[in-house]
Amino acid sequence: METVILAVVIAVVVLAALGGLLVGTTRRKKPLPPPPPKAPDITAPPAEPHVGEEAETPRDEPRRTIEEVDLPGGPAVVIEEPPVVEAPAIEIPEPTAGRLIRLRARLSRSQNALGQGLLTLLSREHLDEETWEEVEDTLLTADVGVMPTQELVERLRERVKVLGTRTPQELRGLLREELLKLIGTDVDRTVKTEPADRKPGIVMVVGVNGTGKTTTTGKLARVLVADGRTVVLGAADTFRAAAADQLQTWGERVGAYTVRGPEAGDPASVAFDAVKEGKEMGVDVVLIDTAGRLHTKTGLMDELGKVKRVVEKHAPLDEVLLVLDATTGQNGLVQARVFAEVVDISGIVLTKLDGTAKGGIVIAVQRELGVPVKLVGLGEGADDLAPFEPEAFVDALIGD
Repeated sequence: METVILAVVIAVVVLAALGGLLVGTTRRKKPLPPPPPKAPDITAPPAEPHVGEEAETPRDEPRRTIEEVDLPGGPAVVIEEPPVVEAPAIEIPEPTAGRLIRLRARLSRSQNALGQGLLTLLSREHLDEETWEEVEDTLLTADVGVMPTQELVERLRERVKVLGTRTPQELRGLLREELLKLIGTDVDRTVKTEPADRKPGIVMVVGVNGTGKTTTTGKLARVLVADGRTVVLGAADTFRAAAADQLQTWGERVGAYTVRGPEAGDPASVAFDAVKEGKEMGVDVVLIDTAGRLHTKTGLMDELGKVKRVVEKHAPLDEVLLVLDATTGQNGLVQARVFAEVVDISGIVLTKLDGTAKGGIVIAVQRELGVPVKLVGLGEGADDLAPFEPEAFVDALIGD
């Protein structure tokens, strides 16, 4: 009996253990997630009807690249390249031979103040003292100067008295002869740019602001290029704004190289470098444009002398050209005297010698400085700078 009870108890214990194990396993087991829904079947819309080749079954064909496909008719698309900056075209200046004669009509506008006025007075029936005083006044008004005027009147009085007759042609010939004597026909008026023993020739251009000095330097470069010379420009006017730009523009027009320095820099240094560059390049002429300093400023005039001394460390100056405004009259003579004290002036350039000038300044300035007028400016054109020719000048003054 005890054995049966023990067996029942063991069976109950075993069943209880199995039941607990089964419950623990059931608790630890997680439910699986529901399966994802299936993607719906999408029915493609019916294809649009095709005609011709598009209705056929596709087949393998050779393909062309975009480069091989011809574009439809019409202008072709052109891809523009960036513009190339070209150097300014080099101009060919007019030849200098006879340039003053070709510009004679412009110069003859000043004959009313001198040539025609004298001819009118000398053609009077009676040449009394009052008439000769009027002749003197006409010459002085035309800026001939006191001493040249007295000499000319004395010669005219003597010649008219000896001739006895005074036809218009005789008077014109007489006046022409006497004016040529005052101006001088046997003077060397060549701008010296070809030293025999070296290269380059060195020319320094001086003058007061407003006389057209920088413009004259540029025009002189054109004259030299027209005569077959090579030129280097020295922009030693470092005090005036845009002076170097102005000179460089003139040089570029005819293919001349410009040496320049910083604004307000040392002008003597620029002049020195210009001559040095000219020697290395083997050019024929170096033109140095100096500052248009006021002739009343002693310190500035001394600096102009310094420029001259520095340049002469390379070689002596062949020319020092003083640019004068022909319309300034006696004031121009004052400027000429002061410049002549600082640098040795070798030639004069008279600008604006057209309708507003009085003509006689040519005689006065030559007498004052003892140096010849070598070039004259007769207008604003690039080629309006001409070698001075006394015969053509006098003919323009007194007319035909």
